Amino acid sequence: MADSTEPRTAPPTPPPPGAAPDDAYLEKRSLRRGSAGPLLLTGLGVAYVVSGDFSGWNNGLAQGGFGGLALAALLMGVMYTCLVFALAELASVLPTAGGGYGFARRALGTWGGFLTGTAILIEYVLAPAAISIFIGDYVESLGLFGLTSSWPVYLACFVIFIGIHLWGVGEALRFSLVVTAIAVAALIVFALAAVTDFHVGALNDIPADKDAFGASSWLPFGILGIWAAFPFGMWFFLGVEGVPLAAEETKDPARTLPKAMAAAIGVLLLLALVTFLTATGARGAAALQSVGDPLVQALQPHGKPTVVSRIVNYAGLAGLVASFFSLIYAGSRQLFALSRAGYLPRFLSLTSRRKAPYLGLLVPGALGFALAAATGDGARMLNVAVFGATISYALMALSHIVLRRREPGLARPYRTPGGILTSSIAFVLACSALVATFLVDVTAAFIALGVYAVALAYFALYSRHRLVASAPEEEFAALAAAEAELDRG
Repeated sequence: MADSTEPRTAPPTPPPPGAAPDDAYLEKRSLRRGSAGPLLLTGLGVAYVVSGDFSGWNNGLAQGGFGGLALAALLMGVMYTCLVFALAELASVLPTAGGGYGFARRALGTWGGFLTGTAILIEYVLAPAAISIFIGDYVESLGLFGLTSSWPVYLACFVIFIGIHLWGVGEALRFSLVVTAIAVAALIVFALAAVTDFHVGALNDIPADKDAFGASSWLPFGILGIWAAFPFGMWFFLGVEGVPLAAEETKDPARTLPKAMAAAIGVLLLLALVTFLTATGARGAAALQSVGDPLVQALQPHGKPTVVSRIVNYAGLAGLVASFFSLIYAGSRQLFALSRAGYLPRFLSLTSRRKAPYLGLLVPGALGFALAAATGDGARMLNVAVFGATISYALMALSHIVLRRREPGLARPYRTPGGILTSSIAFVLACSALVATFLVDVTAAFIALGVYAVALAYFALYSRHRLVASAPEEEFAALAAAEAELDRG
């Protein structure tokens, strides 16, 4: 019998509900570190977006005319630039695969983290499905493989490109860089060819709507047309904010991510200016406002294909592939991070021997293929994705503002130029873009809200009680809470 005077040890404190019991949990959910350097990350940022230079943006001409879309693209370019610099700071502070969700988790709590992560997930699950439809349309229009139906193309896209991602992140990012370089080179070739037919008068050839407030030859649909063109101005930049999702697979993320993000947005701003101006000036705003291949049409004023137009046509397919491929990557990493932390079912974050989140790739891929094959409505799905994106932009910009005010002493290896002013500009413009989505496609906006409502019900009733305390984003938040408690003490 033990001596009654011997001090008794307290029983071990049980882990918090839902916490991982040991390091084995995270070991089964780890990514391949150090796989991406500055060049691959810059290529990733451009790849997310480059398909938008080939088509889609021109539909904004039907909403705002040349002047309206030009101002919308300018304002959206400002929004994305400010957002990228704000996210670069946050990525240097919290370099985890959670990206925007991780930033919002630290600044806005579990609800803010889930709201942001879900909005990002809506964007990165639906956008690849939409782009697979556009790829199918391209393949059909080019007469490739003798296909008269697009669903085999959708299936091939998801099977082949998810297979490359399963092979490994380094291989996937190198493939993305090569395809993106082809697409960017084609845009340069296009601009050099189109500028020879440039006419200033072609820019404002859409007749003005006399009933629209502020209508003119440059703003044919008036002041409101600028606002309605916001979602199409976003097409030149949509997705670049996903670069921080590669943080855990990056060499020296605190230094590399800000440089790569700045380089990517710089390239995209230049491509947007050159592509938009030369295409509209070569063929005219009226002729391009509703076509599916504006760059090809800009080079074919008489409807006859040329050598350059054929090059651009095939390169447009390369641009679509680059964006599809990179968005698959982004969606898998966002799903991986949310699952690893317990916000979504944990089995979705398991990684393979090659450190790829295989279920995070396969499950959204299967869902994307099913949506593409069942609906064939790429424009509607992309509008839903844009709605999710604008919500996430507002919340991520707000996260930067909150952290700057609440934790001014936080170590920041990179600091956003302009500080809170920069993120405040991004926040206001993101909210404006969110409202503008209702002007373009009310149905898409309500579909996104419906998906949001289902996800929030799942979080409120189930997953918020089962979060994983040892997940990186949760550990960052717990550390911040402990430091705040010490400061108050």
